[in-house]
Amino acid sequence: MDETYQTYLNRVARLTRPASYQAQLQNIQRSPKFKRDETGTIQAVSFPGYSVVTPPWEEEPENSAFYKRLERCQQQLIEPLDKGLLVTVPPESFHLTLADLIWDSAYRDVQTKNPEFEPQLRSVIDQSFQQYNQKTSEGKPILWQLLGFMIRPRAIAVCLIPQDEDSYQRILKLRRAIYQNTSLIALGVEQQYHFTAHITLGYFGDVSAEEVNRDRLSNILSDLSMQWLEADEPSLLITRAELRKFDDMTRYYRQPEWPAIQL
Repeated sequence: MDETYQTYLNRVARLTRPASYQAQLQNIQRSPKFKRDETGTIQAVSFPGYSVVTPPWEEEPENSAFYKRLERCQQQLIEPLDKGLLVTVPPESFHLTLADLIWDSAYRDVQTKNPEFEPQLRSVIDQSFQQYNQKTSEGKPILWQLLGFMIRPRAIAVCLIPQDEDSYQRILKLRRAIYQNTSLIALGVEQQYHFTAHITLGYFGDVSAEEVNRDRLSNILSDLSMQWLEADEPSLLITRAELRKFDDMTRYYRQPEWPAIQL
């Protein structure tokens, strides 16, 4: 299901262009992952599930230069926006999702039907990691670079591209080891999306699409993206993939014995 290296580069490049921003801004919606409580404070709502991700920034100091740049980018983005338009995620939770697994209603349903789902999922992901190790030898460092902003229907993220084809292929091999595991499919977990390497900066809040100045927001995103292209930006070094659980969109956690793999 995932694409060739060149097809991926071409597709994500289109996502970061001003014309794409204008088109996507026509369809933005408030994210249901956050809501205001009785005091008016915006809070993350329950949205549980599992993913295979890189360690979050708070646990991966070797990528501090990359994530500090991303934090500055988040601040530069939020400053000129209308208050309430974007609910930012905690910078310490910044990470790259390598494989979405299961979330929200699908996770709740399978938990109800299969009380052993979580230990079974951990076992299956461990199998996939072992399979990857058996078929993949160590190569050059896996490096991914910031390309620009990407607008999603309910969020704004930054898009990443691999520094070289080897960095792309090794992530694809990991995804295949996960998604092509028949035991995972038997648990009801299947690949649903093409891989689009991104890190979410924030989710759209309680400002309706009709009130958004689309031209202004598109120009802000374009200007910040150009700053990246003109600067010597740090890369994200991917050295580890881990199975992590989330209860909402602000924290991704794991137990020491849960599956993890050095890449």
